[in-house]
Amino acid sequence: MKEVVGIRFKKAGKMYYFDPAGLKLEKEDGAIVETARGVEYGTVIKENTFVPEETIVAPLKQVIRKATQEDKKTVENNRKKEEEAFGICLEKIVRLELDMKLVDVEMTFDRNKLIFYFTSDGRVDFRELVKELAAVFRMRIELRQIGVRDEAKMLNGIGICGRPLCCATFLGDFQPVSIKMAKEQNLSLNPTKISGICGRLMCCLKYEEDVYEELNKKLPRVGDIISTPDGTGEILTTNVLMQQVKAAVRKVETDPPTIGFYHVDEIKLIRSKKKRKQEPIPEELKAYED
Repeated sequence: MKEVVGIRFKKAGKMYYFDPAGLKLEKEDGAIVETARGVEYGTVIKENTFVPEETIVAPLKQVIRKATQEDKKTVENNRKKEEEAFGICLEKIVRLELDMKLVDVEMTFDRNKLIFYFTSDGRVDFRELVKELAAVFRMRIELRQIGVRDEAKMLNGIGICGRPLCCATFLGDFQPVSIKMAKEQNLSLNPTKISGICGRLMCCLKYEEDVYEELNKKLPRVGDIISTPDGTGEILTTNVLMQQVKAAVRKVETDPPTIGFYHVDEIKLIRSKKKRKQEPIPEELKAYED
């Protein structure tokens, strides 16, 4: 077992483990740590704890010190510098006629590097931009192209549910989301209904996927022949969450069918409908997957 603390550098960013180096840190404490990008300021979200060594990505870097009020002032000043850098970079992008959209700017705590995040439909030759930015700020410049989901995470916004975006409030990592998940949950395959403001499938489709998969295993399919308390019937529709089926039922074969609703525990499968071919996902929908 290894003693670690969990530190996050952004509000909804990923948590990283660090060696506390003998320091006792509490939740919400500020900490100055060494990272691959240089010296950074982070917030403790998991106090000193012991975890199995196999869960740690080596080498484990150390916490340099607990953040002071002076460190917090440095962070505030860096934020002002980032806003200034954003405006300057935006002007240069327009003047150089580069096909890119500037999303965010980050300055490392030690003011050694400025990182500019941007989106673009293709590759961008930004060498001239880097030269001009380096001449203005006199520090290392890095331009990093990001995807549309990362852009939404950085900018935040309101989802169709009326709440702030999950990715910008609590999701540390993006999970793959597929059209299959929407089909499993009997949702409309209309992209405008199941896509987030980033233009990709909504992350929340992933939340209940395991539950739907488990519940769908217990339900027969539409078209299956079942035995019910009222006779033999054919399933017309299914309600996954209520674990209920709607069926056209006859007591004897010559009777006219009656419509009934039955819980999965009340029915017994007699015959499955001939296996159907998996409906192909339209090509235009695949572009929304991530």
